[in-house]
Amino acid sequence: MGKPTGFLEFTRELPGKVAPQERVQNYNEFIEKYSDSKLNQQSARCMNCGVPFCHSGCPLGNVIPEFNDAVYNKEWQEAYDILSSTNNFPEFTGRICPAPCESSCVLGINQPPVAIEEIERHIIEIAFDKGLVQAKAPRVRTGKKIAVIGSGPAGLAAAAQLNYAGHQVTVFERDDAPGGLLRYGIPDFKLEKWVIDRRIKLMEEEGVVFQCNANVGVNVSVNDLLREYNAIVLAGGSTIPRDLSIPGRHFKGVHYAMDFLKQQNKRVSNLPVIGEDIMATGKNVVVIGGGDTGSDCVGTSNRHGAIGVTQLELLPKPPGERTPYMPWPTYPMVLKTSSSHEEGAARHWAIGTKEFVGDEKGNLTGLKIVKLEWSLGPDGRPGSFKEVAGTEEVLPCELAFLAMGFLHPQHTGLLDELGVEKDERGNVKAGERAFQTSIPKVFAAGDMRRGQSLVVWAISEGRECARKVDEFLMGSSQLESKDHSLQALAV
Repeated sequence: MGKPTGFLEFTRELPGKVAPQERVQNYNEFIEKYSDSKLNQQSARCMNCGVPFCHSGCPLGNVIPEFNDAVYNKEWQEAYDILSSTNNFPEFTGRICPAPCESSCVLGINQPPVAIEEIERHIIEIAFDKGLVQAKAPRVRTGKKIAVIGSGPAGLAAAAQLNYAGHQVTVFERDDAPGGLLRYGIPDFKLEKWVIDRRIKLMEEEGVVFQCNANVGVNVSVNDLLREYNAIVLAGGSTIPRDLSIPGRHFKGVHYAMDFLKQQNKRVSNLPVIGEDIMATGKNVVVIGGGDTGSDCVGTSNRHGAIGVTQLELLPKPPGERTPYMPWPTYPMVLKTSSSHEEGAARHWAIGTKEFVGDEKGNLTGLKIVKLEWSLGPDGRPGSFKEVAGTEEVLPCELAFLAMGFLHPQHTGLLDELGVEKDERGNVKAGERAFQTSIPKVFAAGDMRRGQSLVVWAISEGRECARKVDEFLMGSSQLESKDHSLQALAV
């Protein structure tokens, strides 16, 4: 425990941000760093609880009190070793994780919780700056070959762990660069792409091979992989977006959110945009869906120079703080205001979308909506709804983004050709403990297996899946589960 009275002396403070009117002029990250004294104070707030619920709140099982203590004492090697023992990519989670660990922080019962996510980001960036992050090749190679399909966080984590175990790992990515949703989905103002490139370079130095523009099931044969590799890990993600089948869906100007976000990622990286340019400049934008993807559309539209941005959510407005139905240490479904919302957006809850309105040329001009009245179930959650009579209106809208989540992974190509069994939701069927599909040498992890989820869950799944693949190939594994790592075996 860095400072026994720290939680009494200091309150939670987050780093400053570039002002909204300034940061919307570019696509750079805008969250500043703590000063040395502020970082020391924030780490001092950790109470080193007898039962640290933050461990269970984190899908990776990060050893949080211990790295907070190391940060307080400025033991950067120790802090980095502790953090990297459970998390392969703290530079990702330190930027884009919703921090379920903070919701479980014991201090959060009656005070603002410890700023765990920010401390994590500072540890890894300080470690890089001090040269503590070095490529670590395994001591010996097993001679086993593994194909990882998909280079998002789950695929990258599985590849890194399996490489540490001494296997030869090749990652197949259908896009032109590794990263999956990290690269082509999450905006640069939340995660600049040099952060991904830095990690990919490190993994290549450790022996992981990346093959891009390699679409398995299209230009790479599934049968060839089954024949040439000892095991295959499916980590392609949940990529089929949920559609909105209402009248007028065909009008020009209605797009899936990810098509818009991927295009902008390409522009920022000075890469060619394929297909119709989707630009919000000078338009009234409506984002349908209140989650993170919708928030990313808000931030990107503001940077394009939209006339105005409106975000609609089907569910009622969440409460501002925990209710009796969401007690500590459960993850609370409370109102969240993202940095993109701070930059400007009209947010509306309990709204039903009735019809896309267009002109005679087929262009979108408006969106007909209606207010909804929700009834709550016995658990306090929204149960059923009905339309409120007389509340229909048409919002001006020349550009609408569908950001209502994802259904399941793409079936055509890889999965259909492979013939793996799917669950009732259309995901690849693989047990939560074994990660093994209906084909014994084929495993699945991340969103492709569990459905759309968080980056931190994808990393956790990739690590756990890697351990099961190692056991399958070798009979046992030194890749420990949750709160251990194999880094001690690397040189």
